[in-house]
Amino acid sequence: MTASKVKLYTAVLLAALILLIACISVMSAVPPVSRDALTHHLAVPKIWIEAGLFKELPSIPFSYYPMNLDLLYLLPLLWDNDIIPKYIHFSFALLTAFLIYRHLERQLGQVYGLLGALFFLSIPIIVKLSTIVYVDLGLICFSTAALLALINWIENRYATRYLIISALFCGLALGTKYNGLIVFFLMSCMVPLSYLRRHPGNGHEDRIRTQLKALGFGLLFMIVALVVFSPWMIKNLRMTGNPVYPLYNGLFHSNANDTRVETKPSEITAGRQKTDQPKSKWSNFAIRKMVYGESLIEIALIPVRVFFEGVDDNPRHFDGRLNPFLLILPLCLIPLARRRHNSRHPAYWILSSFAIAYLIFVFVKQDMRIRWIGPIIPPLVILGMYALAGMRQLAATTHKKWVPAVIQVLIIVSLVIMFAWNAVYIQTLFRKVDAIPYILGRVDRDTYIARFRPEYALIRHIDTHFSEEVLILGLFIGDRIYYFDRDIRLNKNVLFDAVTHAGSAEDIGRNLNRRGITHLLLRFDLTQSWISRVFVDQEKTRLKTYFQKHVKPIAQNGGYGLFELSKVN
Repeated sequence: MTASKVKLYTAVLLAALILLIACISVMSAVPPVSRDALTHHLAVPKIWIEAGLFKELPSIPFSYYPMNLDLLYLLPLLWDNDIIPKYIHFSFALLTAFLIYRHLERQLGQVYGLLGALFFLSIPIIVKLSTIVYVDLGLICFSTAALLALINWIENRYATRYLIISALFCGLALGTKYNGLIVFFLMSCMVPLSYLRRHPGNGHEDRIRTQLKALGFGLLFMIVALVVFSPWMIKNLRMTGNPVYPLYNGLFHSNANDTRVETKPSEITAGRQKTDQPKSKWSNFAIRKMVYGESLIEIALIPVRVFFEGVDDNPRHFDGRLNPFLLILPLCLIPLARRRHNSRHPAYWILSSFAIAYLIFVFVKQDMRIRWIGPIIPPLVILGMYALAGMRQLAATTHKKWVPAVIQVLIIVSLVIMFAWNAVYIQTLFRKVDAIPYILGRVDRDTYIARFRPEYALIRHIDTHFSEEVLILGLFIGDRIYYFDRDIRLNKNVLFDAVTHAGSAEDIGRNLNRRGITHLLLRFDLTQSWISRVFVDQEKTRLKTYFQKHVKPIAQNGGYGLFELSKVN
């Protein structure tokens, strides 16, 4: 590649990166409306500001999750700014792009580094995550840093400092999200295997010494990573007796009772059983077969389908979108493997093994969601850039005259399609977010939020007109509590108990009064469906009578209703 072409490509890629970053920055400049931001990533820090840092919140299961990034979000919330957390989250995407750039720039040159960074930042799921207050980009950043540090450890003849750096980043990944446990497990296995792969040993005694040294490296990695993660384990251990609560309760014999964590609304409620009592759990494969009607072949192909079929907010289609070339380009490395340079062997093996193992682990253990496999994206981007470089090298060294032209066409077509795929998504998301009217002041904050969250108008009514003494019972409002400035309970079994322990409509009111409930906020369709499933006819009649005689409608909006409960003597 000539110097003039390098300058041209560099300028074009830098311009595209600046345009992309500006576009994402605009989409991030609006109030938070994403579900997880409102249920815990902002809600828990807000409660901690009001009630005290690390206050135990038994009714919010996510408050027991590791929260490295959530603590960063707490800082701007101290000044009532909930938009800056979006940029904090986005900054981890930028850091990951920089890590990709630095690695590729050293191995392949500046153009490939910029190309990899641009490809990563423009991938649909990365763009979507960059505009919302989640923590997945932090996990992606820390896991990528850990992997690249591990590669540096191998390339620098197993210098301990690189292994410690890798372990530190792995520990930060653990402290960001429990999916970091997968990163920890895989990398703890890869450390000794990486050493043994280069040092098989000669003779029996030498092999034993080598194996012990490999295990020592693995143990050092695990200890350092767990030390970094330990504050969150200690917190949960003191509160629940389980360092990774609510995971593995059977293993750690948690002293938390069954009601500590309220379960999500069940899709199937069996008879008289409360919805927060233990039920048999369907496997993720059974869900795909019975709920979505997928065949065994379709289920088996999920690790491939996930690169082609993703749709935002659609669990059947993995609730997100990737790019097919994350799969296609790395697969091109297989026929090119014989031509790769020896210095890249560690990167090839580490990145490909991690991506494959992580993808299979999530596929087997969970119903697939694209953001749950986020840590495999940077390794696949890097491998894809290696594939493009390998194709160019093949074109330059082949003796067949027609091969270079064909390869050049394939590379150009691939780049056009893969970036067009990303650009179409970005354009669609930009229109959906519709941030410009808000930025220009043509739409105020309340109006913007209410457009995406119809219950918000009722929440504003509660915060504005109700005294601090009220206690609202929320039914099927998605646990989105961030915007509430008044006390709310999200346990539908409060109403279940009030009805099933009542002999009359008035008894229902008395039971709710004793709980201190003064108002109801509910979603009509899901509440009605739940009532029809869990109550017998006589109880339904009592509940209907109670609503007619003792419940006063206050307001409704977008399928949600707000009611006042009268005192029943």
